[in-house]
Amino acid sequence: MMKSKGAGSMFLRFWRTDDGKISLIRDVLVALILVLILLISLWAYTGQWFSTPMVAIESGSMMHQNEPWGRLGTIDAGDMVLLVKVNGKEDIVTRGGDCDGAYATRDKDHYYYGDYGDVIIYRKYGNPDAKQIIHRAMCWIELNDDGTYTVSEYCLYNEESITIKDLGLKNYQPSHSGFITQGDNPVTNPTCDQMGGICDEPIKPEWVTGKARGELPWIGTINLFFDDLVSGRLLGSDATVYNVPHDCVTCLMILIAVLISIPISLDVYDWYKSKDEKD
Repeated sequence: MMKSKGAGSMFLRFWRTDDGKISLIRDVLVALILVLILLISLWAYTGQWFSTPMVAIESGSMMHQNEPWGRLGTIDAGDMVLLVKVNGKEDIVTRGGDCDGAYATRDKDHYYYGDYGDVIIYRKYGNPDAKQIIHRAMCWIELNDDGTYTVSEYCLYNEESITIKDLGLKNYQPSHSGFITQGDNPVTNPTCDQMGGICDEPIKPEWVTGKARGELPWIGTINLFFDDLVSGRLLGSDATVYNVPHDCVTCLMILIAVLISIPISLDVYDWYKSKDEKD
């Protein structure tokens, strides 16, 4: 009991100390503990233990037309999204068509970022060195044992080839089963990835690094800026930070200004308060 009381007393002295050096150590420890709690919470939610639980969006391929100013609720360049672990095909709900999928049932529980179905993040052909692509899972093509194809979302069964006008698929004959994916932006992605030169084959579940959940708007712009700076792309036309919409950059600047103003306002308040007490 005496040891416990002594430890508690030492902690209180440490917490309440006015010593500048000790206060600095205390503040650093508190900051580290808060960061650790945040990371553990993110890892627990996403299932991506000891790996990156979030990704910064580099392109505008998921942007929607006529978005409100600031572009909240959809995925835009400069946003950050959580990367939730996917354990297999069953963990992914496709947008689908009129026959099956989240769109067919108007499933509100699977309505993400302005449309139905899961948005997945994958590396094309499963190449670990390839850049991650974040697009919506549109449907699942099943390669049957007899060499025919089935796409239940579009009422296609035992077909010799796949033609789906909405996705730009015409006489498509992939070599394996997988997801057909497409970006929401009709300007940059008028057809699905498999016909748009992004990834010719359907996306196997093992190629998927996660599915998108949540949104931290604008914050990823900072990450893109430093990535471009380090890689030497910042002054080139291929810099990813230039894909961020101007209104998102403005919102980020306002957010940073507000965050900076909070501690400054508190310091000014404390200064005036101490001055009044002395007077």
